[in-house]
Order: sequence, then C-alpha cells, then structure tokens
Amino acid sequence: MIAPNALPRPAGEGWGGGAVEAFIRANTAVSHAPLVPEIALHLATEITPIWQATESWLGEQGIAPPFWAFAWPGSVAMARLILDEPGRVAGRRVLDFAAGCGLAAIAAARAGAAPVEAAEIDPLAVAATRLNAALNGASVAALAGDVVGQPCRWDTVLAGDVCYEAPMAAHILPWLRGLAAAGAEVWLADPGRAYLPGSGLAPIARFTVPTTRELEDREAREVTLHRLLAR
Repeated sequence: MIAPNALPRPAGEGWGGGAVEAFIRANTAVSHAPLVPEIALHLATEITPIWQATESWLGEQGIAPPFWAFAWPGSVAMARLILDEPGRVAGRRVLDFAAGCGLAAIAAARAGAAPVEAAEIDPLAVAATRLNAALNGASVAALAGDVVGQPCRWDTVLAGDVCYEAPMAAHILPWLRGLAAAGAEVWLADPGRAYLPGSGLAPIARFTVPTTRELEDREAREVTLHRLLAR
C-alpha cells in the first residue's frame, strides 16, 4: 500500500520534478507492455494497490488517477504497428496526444520519427513519459498542458483510446479533424469505446491486445487503428 505522505504534493506546495520522479520509481517496476517487448516502461505491477491506495488522496489534491502507470490497449496497438512498419512514421513530425506513459511516442522515436512530442495534461504522466523515454534512449519532448486548439505542426498524430467519454470526444474530435484537414495523418486507436465517431474513419490495422480485468471487463481487447478523415 502507498502511504499518503509518500505521495508528491501539487504544484505550489513543494511538488518538484524530483519528487514526482521519485514517486513514479517507488510505485512502479521496469517491465514491458503486452505485444511490445522491445520497449521498457515504468509500470504498475500490482494494479489494485496503486489505484486504490492513491485514489482518495489524489482526489483531495485534484490530481488525476494514475492512468500513466499502465500501458493501455490503444497505445500498445499503435506502438506495435509502428515498430512493425517503421516507414509509416520515419522522418515525420509526430505528436502522441494524451500520451499516458509515452509508449507510442517512444515507438515512433525508435522508428525514426523526428521530432516526436508527447502531450499530456497530467503532470505525473508527463514525468512518466520523460522517465520512460530516457529509459529507452528515445528522443521525446514531453509537453505539459492541453494542446487542443493549437495549429498543426505535425505530420502524424497518434491518439490512442481517447473516445471513452462524451465530453472528451466532443472536446478533441473537431480539433483532430482540423489537423487532418491541414494535412496531418491522424490515427485513432480504439478498443471498442462508446464515443468513437460513427463515420469519417478509414481502418488501418487490427490487433488483439491482452489486458487485465483490473483495467478492463475482459482479458483481451480487439483494437482497431483508424485513420481519422477530415470529414
């Protein structure tokens, strides 16, 4: 179990980058996501303790639950496709949007994409992405904050498992379609979430990704990678 006094403090209360990184290292282990043995990540190995022991404390501090501590099926599928077919991103400017632990961004960097950026609104996820990129010797710039609305400066945008809530989908999809209209190739990796658009998608690939019942309601997810069309 994780004691509340072992957790980092929010910004403005002495929550420095070193404390965040120490928290991540203390509550994860270096391991590998299913289907992606090439990339090492700081991941939670006992899901329930980190999730439940931190839940009430994180809520009091206004910090998101530790989604960054897991490799979610959408990111796993994108990383696998990129590593299998590096020509899809090599030499391209890549954004891993809502990057979580940074898995897809790291795969893109290893496949020869440059520059690679990983955007997250959760400061713990930003720190986890930096740690994971360093662990793999990958050049990834971790961006803190909401990039929705920014003009297109990328050739490829990776969005793994982002259509799980109606407000989230409504916030991001018009912007992502705008990026596609501006010439970016936008990937949506969807494991069967409720708010995936019903049109304007071109399937790229499909993977069966092992998961766990602590994270999902089944032991594997069928993940379809789509190219999001401008309309």
